[in-house]
Formats: sequence, structure tokens, C-alpha cells
Amino acid sequence: MLELDAITAGYERGAPVVRDARLTVEPGESVGLLGPSGCGKSTLAKVAALLHRPDAGTVTLDGRVVDGWRHRAPREQRTSVGVVFQQPRLSADPRLRLRDLIAEPLRATGQRTGADTAARELAATVGLGDELLGRRPHEVSDGQLQRACLARALVLRPRWLVCDEMTAMLDASTTAALVAVVEAYRRERGAGLLAVGHDRILLERWCDRTVRWEDVASG
Repeated sequence: MLELDAITAGYERGAPVVRDARLTVEPGESVGLLGPSGCGKSTLAKVAALLHRPDAGTVTLDGRVVDGWRHRAPREQRTSVGVVFQQPRLSADPRLRLRDLIAEPLRATGQRTGADTAARELAATVGLGDELLGRRPHEVSDGQLQRACLARALVLRPRWLVCDEMTAMLDASTTAALVAVVEAYRRERGAGLLAVGHDRILLERWCDRTVRWEDVASG
């Protein structure tokens, strides 16, 4: 289970962006977190992805309380969560070719053997042809780059996925394609999903259940 309990995080103008938030995701479950822009849901998503240390509260992952964040999180916990952000150009190293972008987590964890093959296979899964893998982020569209970012999130075969407004900048056909990839992965691996967004119709169609921000966090 992924459990966020009494999370307070992120200060702006002296007040917490997230206050006393509670949310759980069961293994294999898809949960949509619905809220308007600026409410704090992206901050909570970063806490769930072990990328932002909360100021208060606890995160429990697979029965273990998380006590390290980013590179200081235990490797088993750090690699069990894959994350896709809203703006791929802010989360992709502009110097890397797409094949290296996808394989980056493998190489960062010392899994260099077979990294290129894994990147190519996942690229095909998300709809990227071989001809695009040698290009850098500025040479591809937002949709193509987001496909690569999704492949990067899946390359370590995580047990949990956090998709923070993953489709907000994409057209309808690309949105449908990426949601289909995530759902196929969940069915195959039994992964849990936290999908954050402001599109109620998309989240309700995509997820097993959708919770509103006002039901998750206080004030």
C-alpha cells in the first residue's frame, strides 16, 4: 500500500501549500486526485513519489515508513516509484538523446547491460519509432517527448506510478495512447497508480476511484 498520512508540505507566503493530507492507494488500484490548479496536488504528488520531504506526516510504502527522500531514499523504495510530470521539457535533460533519456534510470542504478535494448523495447511500447531515439528533446514534439518520459518512468518496472497532470499538454489522441500504455502496464504488473489532474471526466474514466482535493487535505 502507498499511504500518505497527515502530510503537511511546501510553504508559500508563510502558509503550507498542503495541510494534513491523507490518501491511500492499494496495490493494483488506480486513484485519481482531482483539484484545481494551484491547490497543492502537485506538491502532494511529489511527496508520494519520494521527491519532496514533507514538513509533517508520514509516507508508508509497501509496509515501510519512508525516512529518506530523493537520492537518500533506500534504493528499494526509490526505484519502486515511477513518476511522469506535466511538462516534459522541464523534466528531461536537453542534452540527452531520447534513447539515453529512457535508459537513464537503469544506468543511474548500475544496470548498464541491456539498457539500450530495454530503452528500444519501451520506446516501441509507448509509440516511439527507432528514428526518433537519436533525437534530443528540442527535436521532437511535446507528445513525443512525453512518450519518452513515460517510458523512462516504466523502465525500472516500478510497483507504483505517479502521473502528475501527465496529459494536460497533450492532444486527445496522444492522451488516449498514453493512458492505454499505463493501463496495460498496470494490468501486467499489478502496479498501483496515483493520477493527479483537474479533468474530472478523464480521471473518472481512467481510475477505479476519484477523490477530490477538499476531501484529501484541510484548508
